[in-house]
Amino acid sequence: MAAQNSDYTISYDPGVQGFPSFYSYAPDWMIGMNSYFYTFKGGNVFRHNTNETRNQYYGVNYPSVLQSVFNIQPLENKLFKTLNLEGDDSWAATLTSDQQNTGFIDYDWFEKKEGAFYAFVRNSGQTSTAPGSADQFALRSLNGIGTSSTITVAGNETTVTFPNTLYLGNIISIGDMIYFGTPAPLLLGRVTEVNQNLPAGINEIVVDNTIGGAQPAPTQTEYILYIKNSVAESHGILGHYSVFTLTNNNTSKIELFNVESEVMKSFP
Repeated sequence: MAAQNSDYTISYDPGVQGFPSFYSYAPDWMIGMNSYFYTFKGGNVFRHNTNETRNQYYGVNYPSVLQSVFNIQPLENKLFKTLNLEGDDSWAATLTSDQQNTGFIDYDWFEKKEGAFYAFVRNSGQTSTAPGSADQFALRSLNGIGTSSTITVAGNETTVTFPNTLYLGNIISIGDMIYFGTPAPLLLGRVTEVNQNLPAGINEIVVDNTIGGAQPAPTQTEYILYIKNSVAESHGILGHYSVFTLTNNNTSKIELFNVESEVMKSFP
């Protein structure tokens, strides 16, 4: 028995008394006959399950898509750091939560370890809107540096100097996004240089102020903050639960038995 809507076909299984599968094809009519399943589309008749090619309907290939949720201890805020797939092929993955919606793993990023496919969850840095937006400020992505001594603009570059008592060390890297002001920080630019020679009195960062959304600082002494490159510095996604979606474009038979994630409690 099958029901159809405008987007996909769902099938009912009396054995489980439910609808276990969603299919990408949408036939004009369908019928089971002599232990075979037939569908009609555009005036043609098709017999299903007649070859080894999977997920091809009416000459069009479709991906396999699986969606589920990690929701153990839903009252605790957690970091979902990895995915571990027990099966015979890698999958592309996206992860969302109640606080972030752009965790992802590309198909090629999984490595086979001890018979399973393992990868760290990357994060594109977005929450419900865009990188550096107000809803990201409440997460761990935004960190403070300190109050600037001077802010100087020269064409496409803005130089921010700090007191020699403020040691930048290795906390700032080229490519970091620099913000200023509180409680609603504004984008200053992207770091292109980090110059530090405290005995010579040099303690500054240089940023590209031409990137989209960059704003000029109104004063010389602003509180400066930074956000790391969210893909390179990913720590997973934050949330009380995580919905994961797996996608595989393979047209041959594959199996997936179990999906796991390394999860740690978040301590704000």
